[in-house]
Amino acid sequence: MKHLSDDLLIETYYKAIELELSNEFVELIKLELMKRSLEAKIKLSS
Repeated sequence: MKHLSDDLLIETYYKAIELELSNEFVELIKLELMKRSLEAKIKLSS
């Protein structure tokens, strides 16, 4: 995921939720968002 731009990572997060992809995949995206300190730019859903 480190090859994705910040904007693309955020877009991927929203799309993964919209498509109801696996919770494990969404969690991986959340972890990367937190590593990049981007969680403030999105509303992380539980």
